[in-house]
Amino acid sequence: MKKFFLILLVATSLASCLNNTDKEKDIAANDTSFKMPPPAPEESIDSSKLTTVLWIDSAKDMGTVTEGELVKISYRFRNTGNKPLVIEKVQPACGCTVAEYPKEPIAPGKEGEIKAEFNSQGREGVQKKTVTVFANIPEKIYTLAFDVTVNKPKA
Repeated sequence: MKKFFLILLVATSLASCLNNTDKEKDIAANDTSFKMPPPAPEESIDSSKLTTVLWIDSAKDMGTVTEGELVKISYRFRNTGNKPLVIEKVQPACGCTVAEYPKEPIAPGKEGEIKAEFNSQGREGVQKKTVTVFANIPEKIYTLAFDVTVNKPKA
C-alpha cells in the first residue's frame, strides 16, 4: 500500500510539472510584451560627400608600462580624397581609454591627428585596445588599435 501511494505521489507530481511546462510554453508563445525591434534602415550614403584617408599610424605597440601610468597614443592621418574629411565621432572600445579628435573638417591633402589616452590602473598584463573612427569615408568606420603590456608596480 505504501508503494502505491508513493508511486501515485510521484506520478501526480510529474504530471503537474509536465502540465506547467506546457502552460509556460503557451504563455511564452502568446506573450507579445517583448518583441525584437525591426532592424534600422540602412542610412543612404551620399557618395558625393565621401573622401579617402591614408592612416599614417593605425596600429601601435606602446611597449611596457607600470600599472597606474597614463599612456598617450597619437594616430596621424592624411585626407587623400578631394572632399573635406569630417570625423563624426571617435569611440574607444572601453572606459579605460579616452580620445580626442579634430572637430573641424580636414581639407583635402591636409593631415590630422587623433589622440588617445589609456589609463593602465587595474589593467595588468597584455592589453589590446581599439578606437573606432566614424567619418565620411566609403567604409563609414575605421578601427585603430594599440597594444600595451602593463606590469604590476614593484613593491
